[in-house]
Amino acid sequence: MVDNTTISTAAHYLPAVVMVVFTIYAAYWVLGFAKWPNLSWRESLLDRLGTVDLASLGGFRLGGLALVSLVSLYLELLLIRWVSSEIRIFAYFKSLVLIACFLGFGLGCYLTRSRIRLAYTLVPLLALVLIIELPWDALRQLIAALSDLIGLLSDVHVWYSSHFVGSTLVRAAAAGLAVVMVITLFGLVAMTFVPLGQLVGWYLENAKNGVRAYSFNVIASILGIWLYTILCFLWSPPLVWFSIFAVGFVIYLWPQANLRRVAVGSMVVLLGLLSWGTTKHQWWARDFKGSVTMPLPNMRAGAPIKLWSPYQKLSLIPLMLGDDTVRYLVNTNDSWYQQWVDLRPESVAKHPELTADLPVQYHQYNLPYRFYQNPPSVLIAGAGGGNDAAAAIRNGAGHVTAVEIDPLIRAYGERYHFEAPYRSNKVDVVVDDARAFIQGDHHQYDLIVFSILDSHTTSSYYTNIRLDNYVYTIESLQAVRKLLKPDGIFVMSFSGARPWFAGRLHDVVAKAFDKEPVMIQSSSYFFVVGLGDRVERTLAGDSTLRAFVASHSNVVTESAAPTTDDWPYLYQQNRGIPTIVWVLSLGLLAVCWGTFRKLKRSGEPFHWHFFFLGAAFMLLEVQIISKIALLFGTTWVVNSIVITTLLAFILLSNVVVGALPPIPRLVPYVGLFVTLALGFLIPANALFYESVLLRGLVASALYCSPVFFAGLVFISSFRKIGFRAEAFGANLLGSLVGGLLESLSYATGIRGLVIVAAGLYVLSLLTAEPSRLQGALKESGQPS
Repeated sequence: MVDNTTISTAAHYLPAVVMVVFTIYAAYWVLGFAKWPNLSWRESLLDRLGTVDLASLGGFRLGGLALVSLVSLYLELLLIRWVSSEIRIFAYFKSLVLIACFLGFGLGCYLTRSRIRLAYTLVPLLALVLIIELPWDALRQLIAALSDLIGLLSDVHVWYSSHFVGSTLVRAAAAGLAVVMVITLFGLVAMTFVPLGQLVGWYLENAKNGVRAYSFNVIASILGIWLYTILCFLWSPPLVWFSIFAVGFVIYLWPQANLRRVAVGSMVVLLGLLSWGTTKHQWWARDFKGSVTMPLPNMRAGAPIKLWSPYQKLSLIPLMLGDDTVRYLVNTNDSWYQQWVDLRPESVAKHPELTADLPVQYHQYNLPYRFYQNPPSVLIAGAGGGNDAAAAIRNGAGHVTAVEIDPLIRAYGERYHFEAPYRSNKVDVVVDDARAFIQGDHHQYDLIVFSILDSHTTSSYYTNIRLDNYVYTIESLQAVRKLLKPDGIFVMSFSGARPWFAGRLHDVVAKAFDKEPVMIQSSSYFFVVGLGDRVERTLAGDSTLRAFVASHSNVVTESAAPTTDDWPYLYQQNRGIPTIVWVLSLGLLAVCWGTFRKLKRSGEPFHWHFFFLGAAFMLLEVQIISKIALLFGTTWVVNSIVITTLLAFILLSNVVVGALPPIPRLVPYVGLFVTLALGFLIPANALFYESVLLRGLVASALYCSPVFFAGLVFISSFRKIGFRAEAFGANLLGSLVGGLLESLSYATGIRGLVIVAAGLYVLSLLTAEPSRLQGALKESGQPS
């Protein structure tokens, strides 16, 4: 039976649902994917929106190839970050946007001899901007709630509960609606890249020197990566990102007058929608996180400060009691993230209602110092805006090292935190990944605090590794143990809604320290353990603390698979592919295959050799990035450097193929399998050399060398087949499948992806039949 609450919730969302469905359907209809209504003027509309005439654009030019390649890679990174920041479901599964980009680009390469219609980029891009940026409360709430709606299908700790409460039937219907919306939005992202893939495919196929042209494509991709990376570290907003894309897009199309007018007009509309969306208060700005209640009835939210750090969209919202700002709330990607509090004695005395639920000495930031008073040295991992550093200073710490990965949170914490801890001469702030800092630090500390290192929706932009995954592994806490002084203690807090969180973290701490931790459940889970007997001595000598621990130690736990560097999936209870991943992957595969079958016009056989090369390379790339992230941190700079290094190895293989006589196919395959075996057998944690340079050189040689041999196989095969765009398209479609196969690591672990990649490379060898390649060569009429 449907209750009144469910009816009112559905009625609130219904107009927004209708708007989204209409916008998506209209975009699909204009592009010919939806047939009804069958109006004759649709084709003429597509023609008026512009058909690319490559002769008018100057024909084949290496400069044109470089520009469209740069714009394509730049737009790919832009959409990965922007869509994932604005639609949370794509933040949890960020590879969805990457896969969509590969699908669209691969289809474009297959359609390179078809008309290149500008509408296939402009219409879906404008539809996405309209859905994501239109400042309409109900729409913004609907888009934010997609992840909650799919929560019914989730068996990982990503969502709190289904957004629609009530009967299972109602929740299942809501989840089904959300899945359909996610898949159709996925399709819009994919279609955006079809014309770009057509253009790049045309350039590669019509180049006199295909190896040289492909090298230009790779170099331009590197430039696109670093252009976007620099913009992220300048804390620029999406309006700046899209403005730069618009400039490059218009410059490329400028020589063709009709395309110039359409491109300029569309970009003006796009930037106008972005400006409109970012200048209006979002729906959640009226309260502390979009809920209907405040922490206190008389508390109100001030105007938010909207920021874009290198990792996430942040909103800094002041919370007011009367004329006093008493807290700052920080949202990430429109989700609650953290709050900055004022625990100075005079502030607590002025507003005692803010700490009425718990004695202030047992507040989550003060609690570690009940076990170690006046510690001479403190290390804080996950320092945020400064709450923990402020607590350390208040509680008599001699020196504090505060590690925070997000430079913008650190900067605004220094500017706005009530106690200004980051301006204290007792505090050194380090902007770094917590795990990377711990592995590279050689100091020892009296007290180490892990302060709720929960990245929420923030993940790496190339893999499903989240920023905090490598922090809560057994190997990580073993490294923490080495940094403690003989009588030092370690305090870890974590906010988790499921009992298996507590069970897992207890087991990880106990395994790393060979000792049972003291467990406390207050506002969060707390785990306290020491190398000596300081924890036990403190409890024995402080009856008040002992009573507090006793009254908060009845922690409900469940078993969970331990997190390790090979299986670091903190938010999943046991090994296995989550249900939601199965649902989305199967749905997306069906859509991809159906779209490919509908659009493929070439009569030649599918190039399975290149397909398997693409799938294998994607898995190879994923496990390389994951291992390097363990060695150097899950940061944008590390990811960009790794991708640049991989592309540099590809360039090197291009140089070798271009300079030497044809290499027998088995030679690079032997090198590939040997280097894959070495990378599989030598674990990443064996490479934590003290010298960062040595660590980087050895890691690159060990883990990136298979890319060189894979590049030799690809470019040699690509040259033999005459640089046909269909082969390049099959390679990109294989990358799409490889992106989906990445989810196997939820069951096998990250190292297991090497075995899967090796199997795909075997299939690529078996499908590279000489007769087929020679036949394709004769049909193309191009020399080998």
